[in-house]
Amino acid sequence: MRHLVERLLGRRSAVPERAGGTAYRSASCVPLRPADVRTRRFGRTRLGRRGLDPEEVLIFLDRVAAELADAQRAAERARGETHRIKDALRRWQSEQAQARDLLRNANQRPAGYRPAHAPGPALLPYR
Repeated sequence: MRHLVERLLGRRSAVPERAGGTAYRSASCVPLRPADVRTRRFGRTRLGRRGLDPEEVLIFLDRVAAELADAQRAAERARGETHRIKDALRRWQSEQAQARDLLRNANQRPAGYRPAHAPGPALLPYR
């Protein structure tokens, strides 16, 4: 009945319907922006009652809650991905440091080190 009255009065619902409840939105459902919340004005009630239309306010609050929930889920996913990437980077840095230390230790010779037999050209007496 509400939809029929809205059609007759030329009013559209404050909340565009989501396409099947999936992550994909219809072209008419644009993400809610902070400016939309700040500038939102509600219509007056009909039939001489004072105040705002309670149904319109509830519809808008439902939309704000849904958008906020979507934003919080996206932020949580981003935090999880950041944590995973930081852990992988730390592991990689540790592995690189260990490999560098092993290579450095393998190439270091103790002070005063002389090989037992130094290869090189044989010295011939000068004539």
